Amino acid sequence: MQRSTDRFLTTHTGSLPRPDDLIRMMFAKEEGVPVDAAALDARVREAVFDIVGRQRDAGVDIVNDGEMSKPSYATYVKDRLSGFGGSGNTYVFQDLVEFPRSAARVFGDPGRKARKAPACNGSIALADKRSPVLDMENLNAAAGGAMTFSSAASPGVISLFFRNDHYKSHEDYLHAIAEAMRFEYETVVEHGATLQLDCPDLAMGRHVQYADLDLAGFRKRMRMHLEALNHAVRNIPAEKLRLHMCWGNYPGPHHCDVPFGDIVDVLGHAKPMTILFEAANPRHAHEWAMFETVKAPEGKVWVPGVIECQSNYIEHPELVAQRIGRYAGVLGPENVMAGVDCGFSIHVGQGGVDPDVVWAKLKALADGAALASKKFWRN
Repeated sequence: MQRSTDRFLTTHTGSLPRPDDLIRMMFAKEEGVPVDAAALDARVREAVFDIVGRQRDAGVDIVNDGEMSKPSYATYVKDRLSGFGGSGNTYVFQDLVEFPRSAARVFGDPGRKARKAPACNGSIALADKRSPVLDMENLNAAAGGAMTFSSAASPGVISLFFRNDHYKSHEDYLHAIAEAMRFEYETVVEHGATLQLDCPDLAMGRHVQYADLDLAGFRKRMRMHLEALNHAVRNIPAEKLRLHMCWGNYPGPHHCDVPFGDIVDVLGHAKPMTILFEAANPRHAHEWAMFETVKAPEGKVWVPGVIECQSNYIEHPELVAQRIGRYAGVLGPENVMAGVDCGFSIHVGQGGVDPDVVWAKLKALADGAALASKKFWRN
């Protein structure tokens, strides 16, 4: 089980910067340009070894493969499941409506422009058993016994990215996705890693997928999404599961984000024991104080993001320690680990943070956790 016991453990959220040549190979594959499959597999494996080593050098305790094999944290499923052959998906980010220049910046990012999210136009089924296994073999070979996690798209976020043009109801669609993704989820855990389920639908969904609903309606949809998720991981122990929710990893105004306090209790319905969430960005950094008056769902381990993933500022370790300490003070140090708001490169080729700065930010994460540990664990 991954939990802080005598110091604050550190982890992150998933995607890390990919090598330039791997980006070019993956862009070509997404565009339908022939790419030698064996060469791509070899380059991914090499990149995983490098990325795991860099995480460990930075002081990260719980590492992953950086999502080296995936074109995007959610849209990769189109290559592993059948049923996604429709037209592209479109949806509106409510916070960008009144700021068109911000919208142009967000959607002009090379990574976002290159991603493909065709609608569901047929029955969903597992089509590729090899890739999840290969991902885990690469991670285990590179990790050398370190604690690991591997991320996978949740049923809910898949339903957000891929429009349903086939199933009679949204609930039917969610459960079809859940059943098809079960193989990947169980494969991760069978290979020794903790499974991270990426769930932006549980927060970002409020101002994108479900902007037409009131808060009560959105909370009802959250519970529906969690029911599908829980069904998909029914064979996996809660302590081998972590859930990441966020309000959208993009440099927008985010003034339409649903407050964490309006939805935190719903997370109590989620099976995963560990919850990762954004807590460093300017729209949500204040919400730690919520736990002074709002009772946190019981039995959870909380991983606030104490490093921001859209800024090239390198957080001072003292600030990181303060952020960790605030959550440890209200939730208990044994219930807190230190993380990053979201992935640094959620879509292949995504801009944002300078790839070299990423490693300095992760070093600040480890240094800040060490400072906070001295306060809460006097060894």
